[in-house]
Amino acid sequence: MAPLQENGEFEITFLPIEPIKPYPFPWSFFRFLDAFPESIGQIAPQIKPLALKDSDQFDLILLPYQIWFLAPSLPVQALLQDPSFKRVAQGKPVVTLIACRNMWHLAQEKVKASLKTIGARLLDNVVLTDQGGTFATFITVPRWLLTGKSDAFMGLPAAGVHPDEIRRARRFGLALRDALLQDKEKGDQSLLYGLGAVKADPTLLVSERAGTRSFTVWGKLVRAVGKPGAFARMPVLVLYVTFLLAIIATVVPASLTLQFLLRPFLRNKLAAAKQYFEAPSGSGSERLAQYE
Repeated sequence: MAPLQENGEFEITFLPIEPIKPYPFPWSFFRFLDAFPESIGQIAPQIKPLALKDSDQFDLILLPYQIWFLAPSLPVQALLQDPSFKRVAQGKPVVTLIACRNMWHLAQEKVKASLKTIGARLLDNVVLTDQGGTFATFITVPRWLLTGKSDAFMGLPAAGVHPDEIRRARRFGLALRDALLQDKEKGDQSLLYGLGAVKADPTLLVSERAGTRSFTVWGKLVRAVGKPGAFARMPVLVLYVTFLLAIIATVVPASLTLQFLLRPFLRNKLAAAKQYFEAPSGSGSERLAQYE
């Protein structure tokens, strides 16, 4: 947002989302697990009234969000269901910005569906992923969430998006500034094309889909035994964690290995999936020199 703030031509509104019952950080182990049934079930929490007036009008909405259990974070789900947000977002162009470990594809599909229901227009999507690899982040990200420690340790990289990648995100602000000054947000074309905004990894889709199905089934079971925070949920959640760790240790490696072996035969299918999930901004780099 810095390039827009520095320009002086823009009036910017930052709209915090405040759940009635705040989420902790760092998380306790049970509180962390207890968020997954509602996350995957898209059962949003209550939030405080948004600081929006009936007269508010916006030229562009930037919607940043995290991934919780392969779904949009619960506070953002609450935002997308809020009547006042729906009112100001109707017909407006939206740019989504995702910061996550690595699996975001199906969560973005949920956000796209919500925006379409509202009547908003998704112009762009930016994805910033964790600096660690798939298996390293199975350790570094939970450590960060449960202890608050995100530094490198035991030969593993620090958790989170790399600081250099965060600094380089300024290019998106510069491109948005130029596009808005030319009223390009009124059209239907990407404003951030050619800036390496999103790089989809379709090889993760098998694990994402399997994880989503698992979360959905177990989420219904957990919700059936009690409401969020209920002690009755704990045994079921512990059972699910045991099941999930077994899946991660066996099925995920086998799935990745099988996909690697079959990749020559799936090249066209993977290429089509990559193109679909990278839309509308794409992974092209033809404008990087202009904004970096």
